[in-house]
Amino acid sequence: QVQLVESGGGLVQAGGSLRLSCAASGSAFRISTMAWYRQAPGKQRELVAVITAGGSTNYADSAKGRFTISRDNAKNTVHLQMNSLEPGDTAVYYCKYISGLSRMDYWGQGTQVTVSS
Repeated sequence: QVQLVESGGGLVQAGGSLRLSCAASGSAFRISTMAWYRQAPGKQRELVAVITAGGSTNYADSAKGRFTISRDNAKNTVHLQMNSLEPGDTAVYYCKYISGLSRMDYWGQGTQVTVSS
């Protein structure tokens, strides 16, 4: 069982920045794919960014040029640096772990990001 602990959410003004972190338990982190999703009120959960075990990244169009996903395998942690935040980025952000061993998915508890105009 993998445990994910997210941190870094909060309230920020439009144009500001936040850095989300997700710490994972277990020994398979370095061979697992990590992703950030978000879910705004009344909307479906959507992919924001993903990073593979090899470090390849992919972003939603809404995140390109503003958000950066990175990983620290020594600390079993994935980060999402969010710059130039907009009110439309307001959502609960979730960390997702796709195990490189079992191929099972695990989700964090979510962290609220609120961007005021």
